[in-house]
Order: sequence, then structure tokens, then C-alpha cells
Amino acid sequence: MQTLSESDGIRNGPDYFGATIYYPINASPPFASIAIVPGFTAYPSSVEEWGPFYASHGIVTIIIGTNSVYDFPEARAYALLDALETIRQENSRISSPLEGNLDLNKLAVSGWSMGGGGAQRAAVLDDRISGVIALCPYLLNINLNHESSLLIFSGENDPIAPPELHSDIHYNSTPETTNKLLFEIVNGNHSVANSPNGGNGIVGKLALSWLKLYVDKDECYCALIKGDLLENPAEASKVEDSFECDLLGSNTINISIKAYPNPTNTLLNIKENEDVNYELISALGQLLVKGTLKGENKQIDLSQFPEGIYYLRIKNEIIKIIKSGI
Repeated sequence: MQTLSESDGIRNGPDYFGATIYYPINASPPFASIAIVPGFTAYPSSVEEWGPFYASHGIVTIIIGTNSVYDFPEARAYALLDALETIRQENSRISSPLEGNLDLNKLAVSGWSMGGGGAQRAAVLDDRISGVIALCPYLLNINLNHESSLLIFSGENDPIAPPELHSDIHYNSTPETTNKLLFEIVNGNHSVANSPNGGNGIVGKLALSWLKLYVDKDECYCALIKGDLLENPAEASKVEDSFECDLLGSNTINISIKAYPNPTNTLLNIKENEDVNYELISALGQLLVKGTLKGENKQIDLSQFPEGIYYLRIKNEIIKIIKSGI
């Protein structure tokens, strides 16, 4: 992961104050991008952990400040749109490490508190935005008629933006035709989603998977969200969802490729007559290894990986794999 600032030549947008771009160095372009703005009276440092996190998973991230820390949500919406314009110009800026490496059809916005309300409004103002990640959003006078896929995080015990006065209303005010998910974190406060580590890490897992599914258009994340992340999560006090995606496969759905033993502690055998390419993906959606399986004895060695859940992609099918210690 590397960073760019205005001293490196990136655009100084008039509708925001200061920006840092976090970008991946060990991933294959073109990259999706997300712009993030902090909340009322807050500075970029309040949400800066999202920059390295998203970049480490192949998503270019621009985190901005506001012209005034007292800016209301609508001003933060325009700040996010201005930040996306900086991303667009970075794709064509000569000498930029991102020149020609961005997919400008894969843009998302995010924000905390009033910044989360601003992210929602940005999607209303610009229908080119593919995804919104609202972090304990605060917004009154709601007009949220947009089709951008929406993930809302809220805190059960948020005293500043109580869910019943903000997040719940935001969710219900977003059209039913919009893919949307509300995840309320048990005992969470107003800053519970400021970091991908919130909710014992489920905040980061859900946010990344949502962006990968609806912005990067990688349908393998459907199984991860609908299965492991939303199947009776201990970290949630409430979950509401209305979204559609195609389950390409899992270890409990009829699939043509067999992987065994599952769970396994070392070698995973693949029963498939043809030579096939494969990808092994972590529970956070990170590509761990890829290769080609040839011959009669097709095996993948998992001994180097810790215990946990993984996803094996072969022939556009996703198989859930459990690595055990036994």
C-alpha cells in the first residue's frame, strides 16, 4: 500500500480540504475506488484506518477533510463528489501511479455520522455512484431516492445518532428496489464503525464484501455475505436486508466440483476430470493463492494457512472450505 497527497500532485478540490489517496501496489488493475469523509467537527484521522484496509484489498481510497468541520451533510455530499472528481483526474494525470489503472465505472462513497448522511445524499445527486457505506449516519430532512447499493452500520447504544432516529429511517427511506443492508452492532456507540475492526472485525468484513459484490461486481461475495456474515451474527443486535445476488455455490449447495475432506487440516483433494484454474480466497475476500490443477491427483496444500474459513473458486463455482487444526 502507498499513499498520495496534494504535495505529490493530486488535485486540490474546491469542495473539500486536504486529501490522501491510499492505493494498492500488489494487485492487478483496473481498481475500484471509494471516497470517505468524516463527521461533524471531526478530522480525516477519525476514519483513516479505512484507507490502508481498503487499499490492501485492491480498492483505491481517498479520504478527505471538509472546508469547515461544521459542514452539514449536504456540504459533505458535495465534498465526496469533488473527491470522486479527483479520482477521475488521477486516472488521466501524467506521472500518476494510478494513470490508466482506475475503473471509473466502479465508484463508491462512505462517511461517518454527518459524513454518512452526506454519502447517502451524494448517491442521490450522482447516479454514477455504485455503492454507499454509511457509518452510523446522521441526517435529517431525508431525501434518499437513489439506486446505489447501500450498507448502513449503526450502533445499538449510539447516543448521538440513535438508530431509531437515523439509521433505521435511512434504511426505510431508501427505495425497496435498491440493494440495501442495515447492520446494527450490539452495544455499539457512535464510533463503532470508524474502523474495520469494529464489531470484532465484522464491520470490515461486511464493508469489503459489499464493495466487492456491488461495486467490483464479484458475485463470489454473495455467498460470503448471505452465509457466514449474516447467519445469526453474534455481533448484531439487529439486521435488516433487502438485496439480491446470485449464490454461485457453497459446500452445501449442489455443485459439480467436489473438494474433500472438508474440513481439512492439510491437503484438499479436488475431484475434477479436466485441468482447471483455481483461486483460494480468505474470509475477508483477499486472494491468497491461485494456480492450475493438472493430472489425476489434484490437490491444494492448505498447511501454510491458519485455521478458519476459506473460499475456493473453480469454474465460476465457490466452495466453502474449513481449515481445521485436527
